Amino acid sequence: MPAQHIFAGNPLDRGERERRDEKWIKDQISNPTSKFLPIWESRVLVSSQEPLKLGWLDSDQLANAKFDSAPFLLGMLNDSTYFTIDMSKSTQSAESIEKLTDYKFEDSRTAAEALELEDTGILAQARAQINWHNRHGFCSVCGNETSVKRGGQKRECTKCEAEHFPRVDPVIIMVVHDRDYCLLGQSRGRLAATNRYSALAGFVDQAESIEEAVSREVMEEAGIRVKNVTYHSSQPWPFPSSLMIGCHAEADTTEISMDTEEMTDVKWFNRQEVLAALNGENANLLIPGRIAIAHHLIRSWAEGEISQREE
Repeated sequence: MPAQHIFAGNPLDRGERERRDEKWIKDQISNPTSKFLPIWESRVLVSSQEPLKLGWLDSDQLANAKFDSAPFLLGMLNDSTYFTIDMSKSTQSAESIEKLTDYKFEDSRTAAEALELEDTGILAQARAQINWHNRHGFCSVCGNETSVKRGGQKRECTKCEAEHFPRVDPVIIMVVHDRDYCLLGQSRGRLAATNRYSALAGFVDQAESIEEAVSREVMEEAGIRVKNVTYHSSQPWPFPSSLMIGCHAEADTTEISMDTEEMTDVKWFNRQEVLAALNGENANLLIPGRIAIAHHLIRSWAEGEISQREE
């Protein structure tokens, strides 16, 4: 059974029934037992001392910050109701929180590597929810403004009443292997001109199965035909709101024909090279860190969890 990934493990009951009651939501916002997690641009409020914890505010602390954004309901746990709030348009409010509390704003990715697993799941939900609202202020049907409903689970057009719900973008990410070799690549942009290689990945197209998406993306990026696609695990990735679907696949062909518009390099690495990289002992190959599902897909193959099927 694969280990649970960072950004998974959210313990909150998301309150599908409760969030239909607008009065209940309003009451919970003013309830002294409710807790609020501020997000400021790409940063999240956390404790200023170790061990790192999410920086939950109560309703009085939030009021003192003089925020002007509506809280979004995250869920319930242990008789408390949890919300997140976007501070991105309230720089003074965000700065005042740091002055009035023992908390600080930290980059979300950096914080996630130090937080407890359950906290990273809550952080992922908060970031994804805020990102979605920031991108859906207007109706895709008629173009008019939308308003928040169900504590942030829905937006409704103020004119045509069309309903809009949060969506995630499914992304397949896969390690292709040929016995003692695996296929890794560098996409243009962040990984270019470095020694860091990762699993190939891409968005799932409309009307496409996971297996079809894996086969298509590997062919497009590397010119390799694959077979025996198997699911490994998944990971929420709130940058802005993807679901990473991790897979392994066997190579049916091995000659690389790289898409030079998308990739800067694609190559085969042997198991010993990859194991050394995972242990930080290969200066010529850097593997993504544990925050990324790519790390765990690569490790599971390198350590022999994934075996080649006998034809």
